[in-house]
Amino acid sequence: MATTTTTSSLTSGGGGGGGGGADDRVMATAQQIVNSLNTTKNVREDMLLILSSFDNRLSNISDFIKTDSDSQSSILDAAEKIILRSDSGISSNAGASSWDDSAGESRYYLAAIDEILDLLDKLSVGPDSEVVDRAETLVQVAMSRLEEEFGHILIRNTVPLDAESLYGSIRRVSFSFAANEGEIYEEFENFGEVETGSVCFHERGASLGDDLCVDLINSEAVMDLKGIADRMMRSGYGKECVQVYSSVRRDALDECLVILGVEKLSIEEVQKIEWKPLDEKMKKWVRAVKIGVKVLLRGEKRLCDVIFSGSDSAREVCFNETAKGCLMQLLNFAEAVAIGRRSPEKLFRILDMYDALSGVFPDLEAMVTDEFVYSEAKGVLAGLGMAAKGTFVEFENAVKSETSRKPMLGGVIHPLTRYVMNYVKLLVDYSDTLNSLLENDDDDELNGLQNDDGERFQLESLIPIARRLLALLSTLESNLEEKSTLYEDGAMQYIFLMNNILYMVQKVKDSELIKILGDQWVRKHRGQIRQYATAYLRAAWTKALLCLKDEGIGGSSNNASKVALKERFKNFNACFEEIYRIQTGWKVLDPQLREELRISISQKVLPAYRSFMGRFGNQLEGGRHAGKYIKYTPDDLENYLIDLFEGTPLVLHHLRRKSS
Repeated sequence: MATTTTTSSLTSGGGGGGGGGADDRVMATAQQIVNSLNTTKNVREDMLLILSSFDNRLSNISDFIKTDSDSQSSILDAAEKIILRSDSGISSNAGASSWDDSAGESRYYLAAIDEILDLLDKLSVGPDSEVVDRAETLVQVAMSRLEEEFGHILIRNTVPLDAESLYGSIRRVSFSFAANEGEIYEEFENFGEVETGSVCFHERGASLGDDLCVDLINSEAVMDLKGIADRMMRSGYGKECVQVYSSVRRDALDECLVILGVEKLSIEEVQKIEWKPLDEKMKKWVRAVKIGVKVLLRGEKRLCDVIFSGSDSAREVCFNETAKGCLMQLLNFAEAVAIGRRSPEKLFRILDMYDALSGVFPDLEAMVTDEFVYSEAKGVLAGLGMAAKGTFVEFENAVKSETSRKPMLGGVIHPLTRYVMNYVKLLVDYSDTLNSLLENDDDDELNGLQNDDGERFQLESLIPIARRLLALLSTLESNLEEKSTLYEDGAMQYIFLMNNILYMVQKVKDSELIKILGDQWVRKHRGQIRQYATAYLRAAWTKALLCLKDEGIGGSSNNASKVALKERFKNFNACFEEIYRIQTGWKVLDPQLREELRISISQKVLPAYRSFMGRFGNQLEGGRHAGKYIKYTPDDLENYLIDLFEGTPLVLHHLRRKSS
């Protein structure tokens, strides 16, 4: 459909050849030149009279001026026929539009409007009130028709949102965690980890390419809409045009949000939603805000810029009014989340929401000039940041105050350790965001970490998230040390601590955490595990090894008291069998640590046992019931040590059967 017009084709009859010849053409040219200057009627007449003084062919210019009124009536008559005929056709068609049925009709209709508007420009200060009244009445009729057609074209040519194709354009990053670990951490059920069980995923906030573009309105209809908008704004009906556009496109954006899974919910309704359905809504919100701003609102901005290119103010108002409802719906949900109850499982979703809104904020700044909407978006972004920080603090406090009193069977890894390490492992992916949020926080967490000024200097040089994670893991270690005291057996306390600290080390070493905490943290905690191993040997085997000491036997190896020797071997056997019975039920999960502990035990116990037997065993051998006291060879002991830390207690009769 053409959107511009040229000459007075409505009244010319199409011809040009004969008539007044060259003089007529000069006269017509003079009039066309003057008309094209868009001056008032009186000024145009003055200019035509001035031109007549330069060329005698314009001597009859005054006659031309006198007949101008007749020409204006002819223009109005022709335009009126087109406008009233088309308007009558629309009115009798039950509201259905035939605008798109014939490109010619719409072209002639717009041309008729142009002619009337041109005529009104010429008559703007003229005395012919009858012509002006007729023209203005026709403009009103035409604007009513255009307003209706504008809405129809918008509705008919709206392109439904293909959410699936957009989702396919989003790059996702997911992190897996197993399901709930037990009753002590029911509130953290989404991020626990167990040895067996179903795996659930936390889907990291996805990214959306900046070059993604979709048609919101059929492209062939855009210039039709621009043609109507140009006439309505020129006629003083720009406000009505903007209202129709923003009303239709507002509804279209609302429908897009429905397709993207975003519901209209009040703040109170959001805060009543249980965590699992809320988590799903937060995930959909993250996708919706990215698609909504980077695709939908960018598209709306482009449409407004094209359709309302004739008016900067209309372009601005139209976009703001169109986008406001969509943006406020998204912002209201985010605000409800930000001011809701803080619990650790929400942190990652809140960070996703913060990242999503922060990522589109430059686009909002560039597009939205509505101060209220802009300030709301800025406030909600700040609120999400505060919620993320507050939720992280809640997590820190939860780790500090977790006081379950049930010891783990076999000294295995505590659910708290699994939960915290998987939690902080996932936090690494948000380290840039957390660094910016935690940047200006007080460094109270440093107070419990440094041993001297040099160490404090090193800690202060770390990025904020590194300092907070170091403090958090230090809190976890303190909690684990407290939980180790739940075991009455001192040796088992160290098995428990070794299992848990090694799990922490492995999680750090095998993830991006190593880049934040550093190799020094790993080396320090490996040294701590070695200290626990030494303490275990002392706690578990000192009593058995005391049985293999020379003191108290009475004399040299040749004349030692047989009664004392029998008692020593008997006591050692009892100690070893007790250790075997108990510690085969303990579990060291890491194969390498398990083997290192067995080797350490062998290096400590077997040489002492072999030496004791070498010095004193011959005094009992060959005697009555010698086997009752010397029950095991060094090789027997070495074989039995293999069974330790497997998590399956072996009863005493099994041990005797094995030695027999």
